[in-house]
Amino acid sequence: MIIGVPKEIKNNENRVAVTPAGVTEFLKYGHSVYVQTEAGKGSGFTDEQYAAAGATILSAIEEVYAIAEMIIKVKEPIESEYGLIKENQLLFTYFHFASSEALTHAMIERKAVCLAYETVERADRSLPLLVPMSEVAGRMAIQEGAKYLEKPMGGFGILLGGVAGVKPANVLVLGGGIVGTQAAKMAAGLGANVTIVDISLARLRYLEDIMPANVDTVMSNEYNIRDLIKSSILIIGGVLIPGAKAPFLITRDMLKLMKPGTVMVDVAIDQGGCFETSKATTHEDPIYEVDGVVHYCVANMPGAVPYTSTLALTNATLPYALQLANKGWQNACSANEELMKGLNVVKGAVVFKGVSDAWNLSYTDVNEVL
Repeated sequence: MIIGVPKEIKNNENRVAVTPAGVTEFLKYGHSVYVQTEAGKGSGFTDEQYAAAGATILSAIEEVYAIAEMIIKVKEPIESEYGLIKENQLLFTYFHFASSEALTHAMIERKAVCLAYETVERADRSLPLLVPMSEVAGRMAIQEGAKYLEKPMGGFGILLGGVAGVKPANVLVLGGGIVGTQAAKMAAGLGANVTIVDISLARLRYLEDIMPANVDTVMSNEYNIRDLIKSSILIIGGVLIPGAKAPFLITRDMLKLMKPGTVMVDVAIDQGGCFETSKATTHEDPIYEVDGVVHYCVANMPGAVPYTSTLALTNATLPYALQLANKGWQNACSANEELMKGLNVVKGAVVFKGVSDAWNLSYTDVNEVL
């Protein structure tokens, strides 16, 4: 199969979808890999390293899309890429269709095969291609939240861990999944008082067992959240419904219950956000303020630490990409239900229920397109 790796062009997206090591693996199975020049630069990989691994370097993104049977990316195609996508071309990347109606309609129109990292799902309901970036984003959420809590950055002006004689800050984590767990660990490690809320009592029991003493668990409901935000100075939104829009756990009217200078980090922004007042921001312009509350809603948080993120992501994606290349997408998805669940839009048909529900589109059973 002919693999294409374009340079990411989303704002401040420095990750790359395939490393030189990945190129070597593809070539071992007889595939060819075409990499756009400087695609790996932001992650610390040079064109020379890709060439040495056996890739062909192309100068323009148009050339990559034109030659490739499978495009492997990190982030969803942006508008300038829509016209480059060919009918029946396989795209393997993060899509987050439920947060972008324009992208959904564009991929339907292009009649491409869109296999989304974020909905590849194992039998135990874990999301193997979302986990590594959720780990990065969860840890980064505390790092960024702590920074924007500083007074010069618009925050309340508090140190998360406090000092002798001064109480630490209160941190509220919405969701006890991968993002929430990693965020809680980081905040607890800095000495903050942390509360995690989740709707799963089993998950709360697990977190209660593994977390340090400065982490509390509370059942997630509107009453408890309204009470907790009054004393929390940093709020992390880490809820996820795979492939579907995130629910609003904090509504506009709740902001008036918070202290001015409170910081909210919405890690769920890729799926529409879990705060009603959230809107996607970029690393270039990451924050805005609503009713005295600082919102950090960067849609590609791990892109700020591309070396770590690229290695973590490609460790997870490469085995699946090799299956797709070795067998072809139809045979690979038929043989592997995890990959089948990654199919979202196929040749103009929406085959993932969360996407059809998000935009009120006709749904086609995935088995009809295999």
